[in-house]
Amino acid sequence: MPLILGPDALAPVTLDRREGPYGEVVLRRRGDDFEIIANGCFLMDTSDGRSERLLIDAALAALPAGRPAPAVLIGGLGVGFSLARAAAEPRWGRITVAEREQAIVDWHLDGPLAGISGAALADPRTAVLTTDLVAYLRTTTDRYDALCLDIDNGPDWTVTEDNGNLYSPAGLADCHARLTPGGVLAVWSAQPSAEFEQALRNAGFRGVRTEEVGVARGVPDVVHLAIRAD
Repeated sequence: MPLILGPDALAPVTLDRREGPYGEVVLRRRGDDFEIIANGCFLMDTSDGRSERLLIDAALAALPAGRPAPAVLIGGLGVGFSLARAAAEPRWGRITVAEREQAIVDWHLDGPLAGISGAALADPRTAVLTTDLVAYLRTTTDRYDALCLDIDNGPDWTVTEDNGNLYSPAGLADCHARLTPGGVLAVWSAQPSAEFEQALRNAGFRGVRTEEVGVARGVPDVVHLAIRAD
């Protein structure tokens, strides 16, 4: 007799819930997948990581050919797909992750998400900064060949109000300043944004384009790409 699953078979199970400086963050398991919820807003899960991997692959492909050991800053650790993809690519020379939620870092270091990111975190090229991405871009003097940013559901759907500063003229100017000449800005989004594309052009980026990737839920995710002019 076949197994008949009840309506609550895939109901989420809360594994950890913490109150951090930016509000509540929750790790849940739904079947075989994990989900991260911030202030009641679904951020991401482990069901389909194609768009998070595209964030890294598209940035590397857009860099000038032959650039040796490029440095990448990943904004947002999330469920770890982007970091794992970067660490699997030997061409990256330095991999830095900015994640403001200590809970998320803990879930990767010794929690349920370690299976995704464990090898990447052990890679000697990898460094994790527990810091707010927007503040870090504004204050650091470090420079990168690629910024791969995935801290919201997109420029038009931010997790917290302060994150909107990242997509403002001042925030995009900070991104521009943190890139080496010819460096690439890649921004994940749940949907295309023509307004954000124009904002990138207004901030002095060239080669602005959007790449779509089909995902399991049916609505394509996108990666906005832009290049710092020399």
